[in-house]
Amino acid sequence: MATQPQSAQGKPAARYDVVVVGAGFAGLYMLHRLRGLGLTARVYEQGGDVGGTWYWNRYPGARCDVESMQYSFSFDDELQQTWNWSERYAPQPEILRYANHVADRFDLRRDIQLDTRVESAVFDEHSNRWTVTTSGGSVSARHVVLATGCLSNARMPEFKGLRDFQGEVYHTGHWPHAPVDFTGLRVGVIGTGSSAIQSIPLIAEQASQVLVFQRTANFSVPARNAPLTDEERARWRADYAELRRRAREDMKNGILQVVPDRGALDDPDDIRSQKYQARWTSGGLTFMGVYNNLALEQAANDTAANFIREKIAEIVEDPETARLLQPDNHPVGSKRICVDTDYYATFNRPNVKLVDIRSHPIEQILPHAVRSGGKDYEVDALVLATGFDAMTGSVAKIDIRGRGGQTLNDKWAEGPRTYLGLMSAGFPNLFLITGPGSPSVLSNMIVSIEQHVDWIADCLAYMGDRGVETMEAMRPAEDKWVAHVNEVAQGTLYPQANSWYMGANIPGKPQIFMPYIGGVGVYRQICNDVAAKDYEGFAMTVETVTHKAAAS
Repeated sequence: MATQPQSAQGKPAARYDVVVVGAGFAGLYMLHRLRGLGLTARVYEQGGDVGGTWYWNRYPGARCDVESMQYSFSFDDELQQTWNWSERYAPQPEILRYANHVADRFDLRRDIQLDTRVESAVFDEHSNRWTVTTSGGSVSARHVVLATGCLSNARMPEFKGLRDFQGEVYHTGHWPHAPVDFTGLRVGVIGTGSSAIQSIPLIAEQASQVLVFQRTANFSVPARNAPLTDEERARWRADYAELRRRAREDMKNGILQVVPDRGALDDPDDIRSQKYQARWTSGGLTFMGVYNNLALEQAANDTAANFIREKIAEIVEDPETARLLQPDNHPVGSKRICVDTDYYATFNRPNVKLVDIRSHPIEQILPHAVRSGGKDYEVDALVLATGFDAMTGSVAKIDIRGRGGQTLNDKWAEGPRTYLGLMSAGFPNLFLITGPGSPSVLSNMIVSIEQHVDWIADCLAYMGDRGVETMEAMRPAEDKWVAHVNEVAQGTLYPQANSWYMGANIPGKPQIFMPYIGGVGVYRQICNDVAAKDYEGFAMTVETVTHKAAAS
């Protein structure tokens, strides 16, 4: 017979309908929906406040690459009508204020426990409940929802000698809450992904010298950020319902843009260049939406990639630095294209130098220098812009055990396996928000978060109405979905890049394309169809009299 979970004080553990792991945007909205269903819930957050990604990522220049009027909740019209975003692309402090505003507006904090790490979740097949053990004790829950985020597990590099470095070391994914002043310092920045591309221009304005250690050049386009006017906000608000609908249903990535009607080679060279120039001038992620085949055909992709390479050569004055900054080993967009403010122009500053560590890898971190290619580059501080263990990293840190004691880490040892990115076979009543096998990081995350939370909430209501005790993905459905995700990915250029989409940035991690590339509109319809067919592909068990008595 199963034993009753005990709290840290030896008393029977608190019992909840749902435990939610993480208090970022996904966890906040999930809690709001659970409240509306009348379910008891507890949210555990390892950080000191709500906000998730936007709580941890405080590095200089951190801001969203989706326009703020779209990177915001749509579930409450009064919220979207009254919150005033200040800029086209909201900076991190403003997004964090927004998250706190949402937590306060909907009185969510009373069910959120901060500074609490979830260590394990173990499913008991007798009681059909999860025992969730945290750094503060254990609780019991019928359901567990993982709102752990796709880019929330910072990857610390394993450079020889890093622990012996005598200066300050910062990771862009775990930036200090207090301001960091680089004035007069020689700063080494390792990495040239999105966080480096955003932070390097601002660090260069303070530091006496910035050494940028680059292994792989990334494609970046201008943000063209600017303050939002009252007129611009009013235009969005006047038609928000329809604009949100179009983003959810008609856009591949959940970001509003003009849908292209042709491929890149369908236009003559001069017209194609004009279209690329127009998007470069307007700025933002929609650059990749100029044509409908940039992610599908290499020849088409080359036209966009060459346009950006030519722009880099125009902007960067030193020819050798420009050459090194021009990506040459992956199609544009096969890694998430970056959005910047004066990144390439920053290399024209006399205090900024690019160090090529693809040809001359970092050999060692010395107490006051970085050794690369046999040369020592003296630095006073290090900024590690080395990315994240994306999609699965935060889940992998939790000891999750399902039926038969199987761990999720063992099941996912050769790559994550889910049905719809929402559940994994053998782990009943365990839901993932924007998990692998869903559009997640290939989309406007708020659009994907709202869709997943609404689907999960509707599913829980369905289970409650019918006395369903457990629900889990069936293996044939999961196998079919994994095969479909892989098939769709292989029809694109994405797998050509050694990207974090593939897990390629983590030594030893299986390289499999993790997100679903079929588009948020297509994916939403698939999920809706599954639900309409009484959750086809999921197995359900009805609550028994024995379990009802045990719970009473």
